[in-house]
Amino acid sequence: MSTSKPIWVIKLGGAVLNSEEASNALFDVMKAQTAFHFVVVHGGGALVDSWLKDAGFATAKHQGLRISPREQMPYIVGALAGTANKQLMGAALVSGMKPIGLSLFEAGILVKQKLKVLAQVGECDGTHDGVIPAMLNAGFTPIVSSIGLGEDGSLYNVNADEAAAAIAAHLKAEIIFMTDVEAVLDANKQPLHELNADQIAKLIEEEVIVGGMEVKVKTSLTAAEQLRRGVYISSWQKPENLTALLAGEHVGTKITP
Repeated sequence: MSTSKPIWVIKLGGAVLNSEEASNALFDVMKAQTAFHFVVVHGGGALVDSWLKDAGFATAKHQGLRISPREQMPYIVGALAGTANKQLMGAALVSGMKPIGLSLFEAGILVKQKLKVLAQVGECDGTHDGVIPAMLNAGFTPIVSSIGLGEDGSLYNVNADEAAAAIAAHLKAEIIFMTDVEAVLDANKQPLHELNADQIAKLIEEEVIVGGMEVKVKTSLTAAEQLRRGVYISSWQKPENLTALLAGEHVGTKITP
């Protein structure tokens, strides 16, 4: 099913959940942009950290991805698909939108285990029709958590950047990764205007880009290659950045295939 307007996938970094003012301002921008459909994909790492700490669990990461043992999944799912998702739905509602909360399966994304060492961390592994086009045509704004389901019914914690890229590719949509920083930074902490695959590989090798930003940049590059056009990494802390990007202006770091 096609939609009546172009679709933009907006990936929101989990830290936006700590700022009610910022999330409300972003949804205000989306509400005002009547020429587009929006699909919001979100993480919530800080909230997951808090829940796991309160429950007495230690948090560990491997190559920038959270190791997600099966016994931690009720807390991870509750934080991401529950509290974080509904918190963003509330912000969208305040802005006059009609939000609907989804997981990756409803969004049309199939998931499998990524690596055994990561336990219940999943990776996107194919697509099916999903409900997003119908929801958009009915006037809803899908807000998608990065919780996925495997064919065996197991719950998986999927990196939200990877989830957003998969959804954008599935919907043939544009994508913006809105993160905690204004742009990807060089070794001198200065913003980089544009990056291609060779430059990204060099900065990762030099350990200028590390951890979560390494995952984000690699995922952005994959999205750019799949969509065959540049994608942007910019900051959610400035809602005007979203307005500018939707108008075709260059804000933040452009990742090119």
